[in-house]
Amino acid sequence: MITEPRKSQKFLRSKALPENLPEFRVIRSSRRKRSISALRQNGIIEIHIPDRMSRKDEIAIIPEMIEIVLKREAKSRSSDEVLTTMAANLLATYLSDFHERPTAITWRSMRERWGSCTTSDGTIRISLRLNGAPDYVVACVLIHELIHLRVPGHGPEFYSYLERYPDRERAEAFLEGFEAGLSALPDAPDQLA
Repeated sequence: MITEPRKSQKFLRSKALPENLPEFRVIRSSRRKRSISALRQNGIIEIHIPDRMSRKDEIAIIPEMIEIVLKREAKSRSSDEVLTTMAANLLATYLSDFHERPTAITWRSMRERWGSCTTSDGTIRISLRLNGAPDYVVACVLIHELIHLRVPGHGPEFYSYLERYPDRERAEAFLEGFEAGLSALPDAPDQLA
């Protein structure tokens, strides 16, 4: 059973929980007897608890479970420096004729794109949704944005450069599957492209 936010839960959240918690949802299950788990689904932390758990215990466990998820994510996340190193390797390997270089590459929260490039200042942003994805997928999105430093559109010249990346088709298949999986989840955003 999924507990939707109710007035009582909003009241409990505002009075008994810290205000700086990320978005979360508590899911009660009659099949759970003692175990408690938490994970992030579609950007929301889901905390799975036994149906018989008291509200007092529920409120007490929420910050602890959110902290566990955030620590787990922090361990598995790549840093901006990893993106910069990956970009340097991609430029050397597949775009060695490029003299254009990014001024900054960062992870950013994006709901509708996998990445973006601002050609006027040379900045590249990669969606946080991909942090933790296989390297060949992140590399494909990154090389796509690196090409935009030279070629602003998606014409034949752009695709001639993109074809140099050997795992492009596999990465695009992963992204399509990832997007389809997210859109199949409840409360999924309408567009994830």
